[in-house]
Amino acid sequence: MNSALTWSELLPWLSLGSALHLVLFLVVLVNLLGNRREPTSALLWMFVVWSFPFVGALVFWLFGINRISKRADRKEWADQRLQRERVYRENGTDLAYWRAVHQSLATEPHTDFARELNRAMNHRLRDYPLLDGNRLQPLIGGDEAFPAMLQAIDQARDHIHVQTFIIGNDRVGREFMDRLAKRATEGVTVRVIYDALGSTFAVFSGLFRRYRNIPNMEICGWTHARPLRAQFHINLRNHRKLLLIDGRRAFIGGINLQAAHTTRRRRKAIRDYHFAVHGPIVQELQYAFLRDWHFMTDAEPDTLLSTSLFPEIARAGKALVRLINSGPTPSENETVADVFFSAISAARRQIIIVTPYFIPPLFLSRALQSAAQRGVETRLIVPRKNNHPLAAWAGRALYDDLMDSGVRIHERRPPFMHAKAMVIDDTVALIGSANLDARSLRLSYETNLAVYDEKLIGKLKEIIWEDIAHSDELDLHRWRQRPRRNRFLENFCHLFAPML
Repeated sequence: MNSALTWSELLPWLSLGSALHLVLFLVVLVNLLGNRREPTSALLWMFVVWSFPFVGALVFWLFGINRISKRADRKEWADQRLQRERVYRENGTDLAYWRAVHQSLATEPHTDFARELNRAMNHRLRDYPLLDGNRLQPLIGGDEAFPAMLQAIDQARDHIHVQTFIIGNDRVGREFMDRLAKRATEGVTVRVIYDALGSTFAVFSGLFRRYRNIPNMEICGWTHARPLRAQFHINLRNHRKLLLIDGRRAFIGGINLQAAHTTRRRRKAIRDYHFAVHGPIVQELQYAFLRDWHFMTDAEPDTLLSTSLFPEIARAGKALVRLINSGPTPSENETVADVFFSAISAARRQIIIVTPYFIPPLFLSRALQSAAQRGVETRLIVPRKNNHPLAAWAGRALYDDLMDSGVRIHERRPPFMHAKAMVIDDTVALIGSANLDARSLRLSYETNLAVYDEKLIGKLKEIIWEDIAHSDELDLHRWRQRPRRNRFLENFCHLFAPML
């Protein structure tokens, strides 16, 4: 007996399949047109869904639907709730001095160029004025930063706030957690935010379970993974790195709380920049932390906006500093990217950029080329050996065009360099947690500072020149003679730049 279906029997099923394929394609098309995307992305999804019946639609449902915006919207609503409560208290008596700080210390830079650059930031940073009276001290790597941070923890009297991407279940991570637990048992309030994806090993190895029942100590893992709702957000990471002591002192930069940032037997420390911060800008960093804490824990504003968390802070120096908060929330989306673009576009003499991951969006890459073409000395310092090889290969796809425009590229020899900094015309330094890649500029929550201070910039440039001295500058002619397989690999990896 022949069980094969005849053509006449198959035709209805094929017609039904074609109709269903058309319906799925139209559903995807409605989604694409209802949400503005980059044209190449939208056209690529249309091609995939049409060319691969059913499979293309399934792939789009898994990876093409923008589920990020809903979670980011919830973060935005939480931020707005806390902001309304803050404004109410500033207009009352509880935090009236905070408004007075903004009014008395909000300032303009002293030179025409600096004022021009600051005005460019005003539109995106309306809630974060440029504040006078601050002092910053650079700390290089964990060998310098960790002792200063641990000492500050020991000196805390009221509260300690920690926010980091990675806490390692290693010598350094355990030392910090043990020291925080000790201070909590002594009556100091301790709040810790770690990124659950960045700290995956610590999570699964049980590090945080050891500190669950410590009085006065709360630990919160930042996560957006909800398997029951098919939400596996590897994006929306909290990449900020902050330590706040009594609302009076702060540490910010690129260093995670893990042993790789320290010198060990036969292994050098990761090269990174961190900064100790004093002055009124600490209040803004404190508020940035508490916004995230409010979102993750639903803690009451009465607790988070108390005068004990926002003590009056005296002037500590002459640095003018502005907070740059960035993330996928609607009000802060691509803020740090816009600030970088404004700074690069405004540069007249010199641009120096230090970054571990260089995969900028097209408009920033073009801005760097344009600056170099108009005679601005433009230098890029990146690690020669990267801990994310795909990101390194993707970034190298841009080197030819950059060097052809006059950008000088320096590859720092090992150890791995994780530092992030941008210095423009010896006038402003942009420091903090953000890398020059799509993840930092669009998908992760980042905290940076714009600093106008000759003293700090002088110290920072000395550090950067030391990194350049330990680097090898690429030569365009020799670069173009690299093997053809390297070019294929670079261009292939660059196709995935938005995901790296």
